[in-house]
Amino acid sequence: MNFTPLTTPRLLIRAMRADDAAQLHERRNDPEVAKYQAWPTPYPIDSAVEMVDGIAAMDGPTPGEWWMATIVDRDDVTMLGDLVVHLSDDGHTAEIGYTLARPAWGHGYAVEAGEALVEYLFEQVGVTRVEGRLHPDNPASAMVLERLGLVFEGHTKLSFWLDGDNSDDWIYAVVRHDWQAWRDRRQNTPTAVTLVEIDPDNLDAVRRLVTHRTQQRFVSPVERSLGDAMFPEVIDGAPVLAWMRAIEADGDLVGFVMLALTTDAHPEPYLWRLLIDRMHQRRGIGRATLDLVVDCCRASGDRSLLTSWVPGKGSPEPVYLAYGFVPTGNIVDGEIEGRLTFEP
Repeated sequence: MNFTPLTTPRLLIRAMRADDAAQLHERRNDPEVAKYQAWPTPYPIDSAVEMVDGIAAMDGPTPGEWWMATIVDRDDVTMLGDLVVHLSDDGHTAEIGYTLARPAWGHGYAVEAGEALVEYLFEQVGVTRVEGRLHPDNPASAMVLERLGLVFEGHTKLSFWLDGDNSDDWIYAVVRHDWQAWRDRRQNTPTAVTLVEIDPDNLDAVRRLVTHRTQQRFVSPVERSLGDAMFPEVIDGAPVLAWMRAIEADGDLVGFVMLALTTDAHPEPYLWRLLIDRMHQRRGIGRATLDLVVDCCRASGDRSLLTSWVPGKGSPEPVYLAYGFVPTGNIVDGEIEGRLTFEP
């Protein structure tokens, strides 16, 4: 189908044209950009010219072919990167990809352009499924797909080959009705965040709470937390005492929090788990929950709160540091321990 340029608040996504070849060649030869990508390096200028000429001759995404669009600023002056689409299953499934020049990293352009592309594929092309594949060691790319509403579907071992080397692949995807639910999810700051007891009426809903795949190495699933609470770890000769609550925002069940309470053997409370469901993140619910947890600790006579986190891309570390937790210098099971001291 004939492709009409897409616009976003900051970007123009247009069909590729012949004069894009030089910057495509430069981008693909940047070793940091090419890392984890599906093209060999060095990438010849002749290959860039041939690719651009072939894509420029296409009217838009075409079943059985790889098609590419160029990402530029709204004035079509600065080239930022590209988007790729491969239609299969007679045009019902679209595999997408994205590449940004290194100076364009860290500004949210991949998410902004990707959102426009996914909407175009569902609403104008009429696909029923959008998917993306990536190297498991590329969490930044996985986080882009997650921000677009795609979910982790599988991990295939040694399934991708490039220049005689092969690696694992992660598969993300979203179908139309799930994408619509993602697009229409609540994104406002809630007017009321509350902690509620977990009981037989809400237990199944609590167990269904889930983070993004890239967050699972930082946040344990609810099922594990419930198991840890039922069979608590023994520390300093005594089992820890778990306190659990579900988190509600404007009446919706959105998260789970668990503390290890102060006991005779454990003089300081510990924020053991904090999970906000993927559909309700970036709404300020985590910070509001911390406020409630601190209030509960104060009411119990505590003067501080401990927690710990795994460092890395996507870690909750920036959230805890911004809230006021200060690293104690202790490393506990590979996690950085932090302490929040309450104001008098």
